[in-house]
Amino acid sequence: MRPEVMRKLAKPMLFLAAFIWGSSFFIMKNTLDVMPTFFLLAIRFTAGAVLLALVCWRKWKHFTIDYLWRGAIIGGFLFLAYSVQTFGLAGTTPSKNAFLTAVYCVIVPFLYWLAAHKRPDRFNILAALLCVTGVGLVSLTDALTVTWGDVLTLICAVFYASHIVAVAKVSPEKDIYLLTVFQFAFAALYAWICGLATEQFPAQALTRTDVLLSMAYLCVMATTVALLFQNVGQVWSDPASASVILSLESVFGVLCSVVFYGDPVTARLLCGFGLIFVAVVCSETKFEFLRRKKPAGEEPDCRQPL
Repeated sequence: MRPEVMRKLAKPMLFLAAFIWGSSFFIMKNTLDVMPTFFLLAIRFTAGAVLLALVCWRKWKHFTIDYLWRGAIIGGFLFLAYSVQTFGLAGTTPSKNAFLTAVYCVIVPFLYWLAAHKRPDRFNILAALLCVTGVGLVSLTDALTVTWGDVLTLICAVFYASHIVAVAKVSPEKDIYLLTVFQFAFAALYAWICGLATEQFPAQALTRTDVLLSMAYLCVMATTVALLFQNVGQVWSDPASASVILSLESVFGVLCSVVFYGDPVTARLLCGFGLIFVAVVCSETKFEFLRRKKPAGEEPDCRQPL
């Protein structure tokens, strides 16, 4: 497609990616009632690897043997993140799981500091303070205790942040689509190993139409389509706008969980969600979209979306 067409499609693609991922939280919650965690992830990542490999078949000419160890490393972090997140989802609500997972955006700069010795700036520190306050409002119960599901979700945020840092370290000069195929493949391998060692294969559950539909949505939409929309959308959008739009995943997660799953929402939870969302936007964009100045004499373009 022509560049001008791709620029117009970029933001809708990012919105769709954020919505698809946000909607997957309550679908995962329902599916976990009948599907063991490791086998659910094994099927999801296997399907994602196969579908993406077929979609990106032209990329295979760039394959070299080092894609294997690179994929094994980032696939390991992805497997840990998804596994801990999915186990945590069993012990908390989909809306809390969505927003607490978003904490990874705030953690990334501090992990990158350890890996690359690049000190976080004042926006990262402000985001961390806002995030800690928001997590407290979301996680603490009236008895000032935290559920085990919330704790696992916060741990999964650390693994997601580690995954992002690992991708930054091993992906330079490599085709990101092809690397993602191996990332999914190794994550699937780890999930199959853990599932066969600790769980019973859910053969009966996979004969149910509702389970098959949920798995199809998770495999096709939440894994392959959303990833492609994110990658293409980020290429044709400015980073600040892309980060803000993708951070709406947690907002869509709450909305879908409230509407379709019946999650309760209190004033305290809304305040916590709001602080975490502002923290994510602060960490990802440093509020650059608020500091942009229109050149003198330039008329506003009313055709541009707000």
